[in-house]
Amino acid sequence: MENTAQLPIPFGWYCVSLSRDLQPGDVKPVRYFDREMVMFRTESGEAKVLDAYCPHLGAHLGHGGKVKGDNIACPFHAWEFSGEGVCKNVPYARNMPPKVAGGNPCIYAYPTVEKNQAVWVWYHPDNIAPLFEVEELAELNSDDWTDISTYEWTFHSHIQETAENGCDAAHFMYVHGNQDVPKGEVKHEGFQRHAHFVSKAPEIFEDGTFDTTGTLFRDSFLDTSSNGPGQTWQRFSGVFETFMMGTVTPIDAKTVHLRFVFTQPKDMNAGQEIMSQAVISNVALQVQQDMPIWENKVYRPQPVLCDGDGPIAQFRKWFSQFYAGGSGDKDSKAA
Repeated sequence: MENTAQLPIPFGWYCVSLSRDLQPGDVKPVRYFDREMVMFRTESGEAKVLDAYCPHLGAHLGHGGKVKGDNIACPFHAWEFSGEGVCKNVPYARNMPPKVAGGNPCIYAYPTVEKNQAVWVWYHPDNIAPLFEVEELAELNSDDWTDISTYEWTFHSHIQETAENGCDAAHFMYVHGNQDVPKGEVKHEGFQRHAHFVSKAPEIFEDGTFDTTGTLFRDSFLDTSSNGPGQTWQRFSGVFETFMMGTVTPIDAKTVHLRFVFTQPKDMNAGQEIMSQAVISNVALQVQQDMPIWENKVYRPQPVLCDGDGPIAQFRKWFSQFYAGGSGDKDSKAA
């Protein structure tokens, strides 16, 4: 599938695994950002991500590599590397080779953090240090919220195209069957973007039943945020509460891996549980409805827009800062 957008992969923090899917001692090959990488969890429990290939004779560390304490051992000749890319041991060498001696990294180590029950790596095409942090999300770190449920999809699209979907107001009527075009307040704050929407929902009583008269309604709120191109989250509140973290990770410039992670308060009544599950199912359905369009559309760099389309131009200006050499990159270096 051609990348008609002709856009590069933007820099940012991206999810490469859910925490529960990487146990101590695990070694996994991963391919994101059009790069081969190896992900492993040390025996002490830290998640690490390195470029995949051994500097010795080029073996892929993710295919047969083994965790040795806090290091990963190459499957070819058992050279050991730390999570920082430093060669720690050559088991059959009398002296360490000069190119790997002295404690200098010989494999690129991706900046890696573990937050919100996920493993995140920082990607930048020039391998520069992180310009912002992964946002900590309280709902995914609280015993008052349920264990997570997840949905995952892999499909052909550029990450900007999928992200733009959220501000394309009119498509919610014509693709997803909404009764009207949602309107909300949108704020852009540096590397983050926030939007607030208000709608009406039937009253839910304490016994979990709904108002059936069609006369009792309460405000229902949706707050949606983005932290760079790879981390998003949505809070549904008012009548019921549900939280979703969305992670979008480019496999390459024309393919993305999308994850939705849901959690709910443990103390919801039956009616709130029904509405929450309905929202979760609907959000997942909307992805299925969008995918055929994403996979078959072309990118219009100068689209013909009308006044009901939503803040698409504003969104594109905000998103452009995540391309290397864009305003966000320059501003952050100067700060």
